[in-house]
Amino acid sequence: MPSGQPSPSIIQVVEPFAQALARHGLTLTRGLTTTLQINVGLRCNQVCRHCHLEAGPFREEAMDERTVRQVLDYAVRAGFETADVTGGAPELNPHLPLLLEGLAAAAPRVMFRANLTALMEDRFKGLLDLLVTHRVIIVASFPALNPAQTDAQRGRGVFDRALAALKELNDRGYGRPDTGLELNLVSNPSGAFLPPDQAGPEKRFRRIMEQKWGAVFNHLYTFANVPLGRFKDWLRDSGNYEGYIERLARSFNPCAVEGLMCRNLVSVNWEGRLFDCDFNIAAGLPLPGDRPHVTAMAGPPEPGSPIAAADHCYTCTAGAGFT
Repeated sequence: MPSGQPSPSIIQVVEPFAQALARHGLTLTRGLTTTLQINVGLRCNQVCRHCHLEAGPFREEAMDERTVRQVLDYAVRAGFETADVTGGAPELNPHLPLLLEGLAAAAPRVMFRANLTALMEDRFKGLLDLLVTHRVIIVASFPALNPAQTDAQRGRGVFDRALAALKELNDRGYGRPDTGLELNLVSNPSGAFLPPDQAGPEKRFRRIMEQKWGAVFNHLYTFANVPLGRFKDWLRDSGNYEGYIERLARSFNPCAVEGLMCRNLVSVNWEGRLFDCDFNIAAGLPLPGDRPHVTAMAGPPEPGSPIAAADHCYTCTAGAGFT
């Protein structure tokens, strides 16, 4: 299916997500939108098996300078508390320094979803200085403590390069107490199963990484993989699709709906179009309306406005949820 085109419902073997909400007497609407998430494009130096966006080296979608400036104008007039920069590998967008400088002036809190293997390339060395200067929170994927498991998901040699990047970030103060430079890791399962509760893996990651490699971090988040894009294709090719979908639906937690990230986040893609979350970008489900653009928005979406939902939303309501 061409990129950007709406995909059909991913779940045929379980109750549709909208019906599950209704059965529990729930509606999915916005609270106060405090976070602006910016996807600067789909270019990436890796081809990860779990990527819901199908990012990779040959993707051409990238936010241009004009759109970057439009997004910054929107961030200023909307007064978001947090700006969250993602991709692809956001490092590969040539306008990233302009975006980060502008966001640092516009929002009290800026997060950067780093691709560790890209961040440490020589051509991006100045980017690390920029992140330190503006005390940008770094969120980085580190799937597993097992090198073979990480490389199977993200590509040969990724574990060693990512570990080296973490240690350099530590040398710059990231992840260390009393520096104010926050470094958080994300671990996604490498197969067709759900992650364990967060507390156990965080404790294990912290102990092993410090004892074995001398690396430290602030928090570890464990998230389920969303059955969209390349991960959806892998599930089907491996015969795990129906079982995974059923597992997500069985794990539906109505209590997680209140805290879903889409209730206080709006996501903008590389074209400046607005979505309820990055997963809806992958699914081709824009913010309700006529594919709204940042230039047409006076401020954040109004509280109580509807959220575009589909069956992939089961991922975010499984267990403790995806916030």
